[in-house]
Amino acid sequence: MQKSANDGGAVIGAKSETNGGQAQVAALPSSEEILQLVEGSLDDDKAEDLIVIDLSGKTSIADYMVIASGRSTVQVGAMAEHLREKLKKRKLSVAVEGAGRSDWVLIDAGDIIVHLFRPEVRAFYNLEKMWGSDVLETAGQA
Repeated sequence: MQKSANDGGAVIGAKSETNGGQAQVAALPSSEEILQLVEGSLDDDKAEDLIVIDLSGKTSIADYMVIASGRSTVQVGAMAEHLREKLKKRKLSVAVEGAGRSDWVLIDAGDIIVHLFRPEVRAFYNLEKMWGSDVLETAGQA
């Protein structure tokens, strides 16, 4: 069973082959596995200033927030598209906002919210200051 981004839910399970007439639910990756996939994809695409913020206990919208920068709108757009493709391959419900301009792209992967910015847009909105008391890690610059 899946919930779409419109009803505010994340993918609960994906139906797979039937076994003796009963549908099986494929195991979906944990929040930590999705986080590893996100970090790996962004690292592959040379994202800069990547941070992960633990949202547990702060909000019920997600477990983690990932914030990263790209040097140009082209790079931000490419990072967003590559990440979207990788998440879709894992059968995750993914909503993407802002891909048209690529100054700030938000990717909602259920338990993980990803914000991709151009540096000057990131500095303007400064999400780290709003949410950042529980920064888990800061990856090195590419």
